[in-house]
Amino acid sequence: MKQVRPRKTASRILSRQGLRPVLFLQGTMLLASALMMLPPMLVDLWYRNADWLAFALAGAISLLGGGLLVWRNAGGLRHGLTLRQAFLLTPTSWIAVAGVGALPFWLAEYGSVSGNLANAVFESVSGITATGATVMSGLDHAPPGMLLWRAILQWMGGIGIIASAIAILPALGIGGMQLFRTESSDRSEKALPRVRQVVLVIGLTYLGLTILAALSFWLLGMQPFDAAAHAMTTVSTGGFSTSDRSFGAWEANGIQWVATAFMLAGAVPFVLYVRMLAGDAKALWDSQVRTMLTMLSVVAIALGAWLFLSGQYGLEHAFRHAAFNVVSVVTTTGFASQDYSLWGNGVVGLFFILTFVGGCTGSTSGGIKIFRFEILAIMLRGHFRRLLNPNGVFPRTYAGRQVEDGVINSVVAFMAVFFICYGVLTICLMAFGLDFMTSASGAATALANVGPGLGVEIGPVGNFEAIPAGAKWLLSAAMLLGRLELFTILILFLPRFWRE
Repeated sequence: MKQVRPRKTASRILSRQGLRPVLFLQGTMLLASALMMLPPMLVDLWYRNADWLAFALAGAISLLGGGLLVWRNAGGLRHGLTLRQAFLLTPTSWIAVAGVGALPFWLAEYGSVSGNLANAVFESVSGITATGATVMSGLDHAPPGMLLWRAILQWMGGIGIIASAIAILPALGIGGMQLFRTESSDRSEKALPRVRQVVLVIGLTYLGLTILAALSFWLLGMQPFDAAAHAMTTVSTGGFSTSDRSFGAWEANGIQWVATAFMLAGAVPFVLYVRMLAGDAKALWDSQVRTMLTMLSVVAIALGAWLFLSGQYGLEHAFRHAAFNVVSVVTTTGFASQDYSLWGNGVVGLFFILTFVGGCTGSTSGGIKIFRFEILAIMLRGHFRRLLNPNGVFPRTYAGRQVEDGVINSVVAFMAVFFICYGVLTICLMAFGLDFMTSASGAATALANVGPGLGVEIGPVGNFEAIPAGAKWLLSAAMLLGRLELFTILILFLPRFWRE
């Protein structure tokens, strides 16, 4: 008698037992989100703004949802996370936090986000991904609770992506991230205390930089509230401001130079701060950091010289605006001190290219990341050497370590998928009736999590309010896609992922 093979069934990841660790961790994140809604609620209460009710209701919903998930799935992390569970957890948790983060915007009674789901979700996703693109205007007169919530979202997103880059993405081997896998990514019980120590030190460093930035901005002339909000969005390289003019509203006392320094601090791998605090004085002089600082210095000096020699600014203004805006775009912060789209077509092209670069791996920055460009340079150098000497042996090393073929293949695959997604996204935005400049720069700024695009509507002094609702939903998805390194989300669309 012919034996009948059993049909393929859904993976255990879809069973309640398989989902318990994922749902438990999502619940804890929703509880944390509910807790973070308390400060803006209290601020609005203090200023007698009716929007405190929006935060109270959104916080209650987040608290109830998170509490139920934690209660129903208690003990789910007893055996840790499998690879598939980690793939599932990463995007779904960010989507869940972005969803509850949109509730205060949607329930509030202020501006374009009130009652508009597409705008509310766009603003929340832009915040949690530390992108900085906004649909809100009139920020100088916006309710303080709303401004504070935007800053808190970016601050949470900044520490969230650091944690993902250290603990999850290297283990998943996405886009060459396995190159940064260390003992802190080990899931064994032996490594658990080390993981907690590293996370604690990074969290304290992140908090310390934020406090230091807030004090610096306050001492240089910002009001305390503005200083605190900008500190959170600067260290997180997020870019939300409390003014429609962004940092153009604060030019005195060297405050833009100080902001430039803190944007750079956020773009440095936070693991290096841990090593420095542990006694390694040269930890910050990392390969990525050297490459980033060299590139930024060359571009900023060249642009500053052009702005000065062309007569657009005086010497100090030229180099200050050049350094601030170049660092802001490359670190994917998205602040602006001036409308750099008016500096000439060549400068617009330069900033368009800089949109893709990004900061260092393990930092709060988005973009393609410096290390991937370094890996590509290593690969191309080896390729050209083999063309000149086919029988030669040319070892490929990065920061003193051998670069395996799997890392190079991952980086090449990431770059290919990134630009495929970019091309498709640009065409889809044009299908909504947007012009090419708006579509191309909007797609770039969303995938790279930079914030402002180019053109009249979404440029450094504009916002995304006027674009169609469908385009906003598409850009919201693109911001999440770029922030989570593409494959973390795209793999969920493979049928094989859900099968045994």
